[in-house]
Amino acid sequence: MTEAEREAFVLGQTAPAAPPLVPEVTLHLASAITPIWEATEVSLARSGVEPPYWAFAWPGGQALARFVLDDPALVRDRRVLDFAAGCGLAAIAAAKAGAAHVLAAELDPLAATAARLNAAANGVAIETEASNLLAAPPSGWDVILAGDVCYEARMTARVVPWLRQAADAGTLVLLADPGRAYLPRGGIEAVAAYDVPVTRELEDRELRRTVIYRLSGTSGA
Repeated sequence: MTEAEREAFVLGQTAPAAPPLVPEVTLHLASAITPIWEATEVSLARSGVEPPYWAFAWPGGQALARFVLDDPALVRDRRVLDFAAGCGLAAIAAAKAGAAHVLAAELDPLAATAARLNAAANGVAIETEASNLLAAPPSGWDVILAGDVCYEARMTARVVPWLRQAADAGTLVLLADPGRAYLPRGGIEAVAAYDVPVTRELEDRELRRTVIYRLSGTSGA
């Protein structure tokens, strides 16, 4: 897909909506799961498009966005990375809160496109990157926001050590988790919690208790 094709896909398969926990932000979100999922599966067969995780405001991203908007000093004038950014909600919140520079990193190019469109819809500027940041040591960030990244054992085993390296270097690493199975048991400190409304089409309940943790470095793990 070209960038123009990705933009057309995102705009054609979503509608403007505000996530429940962050009503001051407007995002291009799926209004029904099946149509966009089927559309993406067609594209998948043709050009290798990933499932549209970017079309939903997941609870981890909502919690991080709420936390940052309620305490903008956490990111004001700082360099912020929204890791595995999805729709870019946490990145947009950081930009609205006055971050000096914000990068939304997401492997899926469609997600990067969606994040750019979502940022524009909210009148903020963010940078996006569709590459594997885990290939190099983390550097250059004052704050890393990571929402809902512990849903799979292999993913967690790769991501958490990388995030701990960042914490070792003095980066504030905030990990938001809605009760996924692979959240690390040690080296985390709860700093906030939210009951995030979710849909039963994505989750097994209507509210997800989502906790924001400050992640310690390797010595605190």
